[in-house]
Amino acid sequence: MINDEFKVIILAIFDQHNFPGKAMADIHGKPMIQHVYESAENSGAAEIVIATDSPRIGMAAEEFGASVCMIVDESLTGIARLSEVVDKMGWGDDSVVVNFPADAPLTPSSIIKQVASNLMTHEEADCATLYSMVSAETAGKQSTIKLVIDNDSYVMYFSRQPIPHQVSDTYQVAEYKCYIELNAYRTGLLRIYRNLPESELEWTESVEELKLLYNGMKIHAAEANNLIGQRVVTEEDIEKVKIQIAPGR
Repeated sequence: MINDEFKVIILAIFDQHNFPGKAMADIHGKPMIQHVYESAENSGAAEIVIATDSPRIGMAAEEFGASVCMIVDESLTGIARLSEVVDKMGWGDDSVVVNFPADAPLTPSSIIKQVASNLMTHEEADCATLYSMVSAETAGKQSTIKLVIDNDSYVMYFSRQPIPHQVSDTYQVAEYKCYIELNAYRTGLLRIYRNLPESELEWTESVEELKLLYNGMKIHAAEANNLIGQRVVTEEDIEKVKIQIAPGR
């Protein structure tokens, strides 16, 4: 019998490319990080942790009832930060952990549960991810990451360029698979991630998941059963979210 329990880590760490106070931006009387947390709460996760290097975010999260893990190793970035969290939380190697973006307050809880369930169902996978189908115009933007899968729905490659590349005059690619950056990992994988050999594919494309593929890890991918919604990258995005999110939420 498959254990259907999973955990969620919300990484609330933003670099210099983000606007100041991003996680604490007010959306209808609540900080953005609280809206993100509530989406995770509705997913059925057994445990939710907000991981941050900001005492301000940590205190705010504790005020609305969240568990907080303070990140102290400044040398870690991206996926490697998750390893510090799972070690501090003492989670076993077989635990399933969803890394939920802290700048996606409109995310339906159904897709958080979906990505966790996909990993638990596919026991040969080390990681699971989701994608949405997008137009050729959207796929042409380097800010989006595209992926291709094999016959068993395992990821073959990620790229910031549209893939597959259109060459044929007789077959036209109608839509592309766009990676939505919502992943589920087995805790054991997170613990070894830092020690995996580096990949020039990862450096070239600036896509961390290519390091996993380079080292033979299997990533299962499925089409998301809902859209992740507006991501908050700029201050203008906060205003877009305010229009889309219910004031009473």
